Amino acid sequence: METQVIIVGAGPVGLTLAIDIGSRGIACVLVEQKAEPQFLPKMERCNARTMEIFRRLDLAERIRAAGMPEDVPMDVQIIRSMVEPPILRLPYPSVAEALALTRENRDGSLPLEPYQLISQYTLEPLLLEVAEQLPPVTVMRSTTFLEFTEQDDGVLVAVNDADGVRRTLKTAYLVGCDGGASRVRKQLGIHLEGEGDIARLRQGLFYCEQLVERLPIGNGPSRGRHYLVAGGPPTFMIMQDSTRHWTVHSAVESDEEMRRMFEQIIGVPLPYEMLYCAEWRQNLLLAERYGEGRVFLAGDAAHLVIPTGGLGMNTGVGDATDLAWKLAATLQGWGGPGLLASYEVERRQIGERVVGASRYASLGYRAWLAEVRPEIGDDTPAGAAARAHLAEVANVQQRKSNEMIGAELGYRYVDSPIIDNVPGGPQHDLRAYLPTSWPGARLPHMWLADGSAIQDRLRSDRYTLIDVAGGHGAGPLLTAFEALGAPLDVLVVPDSALRAIYERDLVLVRPDLHVAWRGNRLPQAANELAARVIGHSNMNRASGSIGRS
Repeated sequence: METQVIIVGAGPVGLTLAIDIGSRGIACVLVEQKAEPQFLPKMERCNARTMEIFRRLDLAERIRAAGMPEDVPMDVQIIRSMVEPPILRLPYPSVAEALALTRENRDGSLPLEPYQLISQYTLEPLLLEVAEQLPPVTVMRSTTFLEFTEQDDGVLVAVNDADGVRRTLKTAYLVGCDGGASRVRKQLGIHLEGEGDIARLRQGLFYCEQLVERLPIGNGPSRGRHYLVAGGPPTFMIMQDSTRHWTVHSAVESDEEMRRMFEQIIGVPLPYEMLYCAEWRQNLLLAERYGEGRVFLAGDAAHLVIPTGGLGMNTGVGDATDLAWKLAATLQGWGGPGLLASYEVERRQIGERVVGASRYASLGYRAWLAEVRPEIGDDTPAGAAARAHLAEVANVQQRKSNEMIGAELGYRYVDSPIIDNVPGGPQHDLRAYLPTSWPGARLPHMWLADGSAIQDRLRSDRYTLIDVAGGHGAGPLLTAFEALGAPLDVLVVPDSALRAIYERDLVLVRPDLHVAWRGNRLPQAANELAARVIGHSNMNRASGSIGRS
């Protein structure tokens, strides 16, 4: 079998990559060792940037329909148990409330798509069904990746198929989306750098039909998404998308202790079933490289983070969307030789920031946990004082985990060989998002005068030059793109609100919604700008700037 791309691993990252390149007409084979997706929670939230990516794949509405109902509160609460008053409640908008805020927002500070709670065991089958319906995508289930051999014109990939027969597939490119123990990464000889095996916890998945309907129980907490337990071993409970399934993470030693922990948290005798329980390890690790030659890594194969902050899978989806359009452009013949080389430059720096953000969030959780006093559960003045003190500390420290909009939306690519690298730029802020069209940044969402979203006007298979002032000729740039065989649209939308947020008359946007260049007029050497952003420039000139910023 010959194909254009082989993807190893059909988790959310591998599936997103397959759908993205398959939607672009690129033939790919998805190799997955499991026969069916497993009923394991793993991730439980698609963040705002991920939902914008899924919107561009025409999947956002399907994912919302399959996920947690839009009216469910997203509050995070610190508790002793479900029958006691919460020590601290941090309110956050439901999806419905977040969507309403987005509809009214006009300053670019909110995403086009807010977050969505959806468990991996719900998301993965949905994405798998979409992938299998795309003609360019072939899914090989119950198939084990064995090894690869890179050649000048492609990669030979050996697998054991569903019948246990060794087969050799040939592809132009290979992508390892095969998780933290990636066999693709290990064959490349790429090491993980950072902190491994930081802590060990057990994760249990519980089914409890009545719990959500009983909340609040007595004076206990109201409905929310996360419940963090103060006292005892580090423990927190998460409501999954069905609102009937719950995951508990706790530093306990056995499955039986996990059962007792769940019973202790809910505080009332309710029928339940423990569906799964296993140990997992906390890691903060980053691959020293994101690939080599015709072989690339994405998702957990390239970076492993602590789930605190919810950045792991979401960063992997960002890897997939960055790699997808670059693979497609290269295979379609218009992407320059520097395009795929830019993948590691751009995404590894994001992986490094995400590892740091995850560490920051985890330290916030540990900071308030360290302030739990022995008397915190007592019905005494000392107990009340201990709870008040903890609430004060956690009101600062727990927000480090829950409020990461800057890490989600505000990341930008620095010193990339395929953007106009203007010196300086806004600071990277994990907690806050400042909309900007600085080269390398995600284009801020804005509503146009006709009520449409500007992101929806930009096609994902081409670059777009946005003229927010009107009257600027795009002829030289169109000619330069045409000479290189690359697709470019021009969108003229004279709009003072857009001009105020985007800060320049002209903004050149890549297929993945990241800004490649901006200015108040086209540079005289439009051909140099086109060559740079399409990947045809000399890589040694990556840090230079083109035209006016």
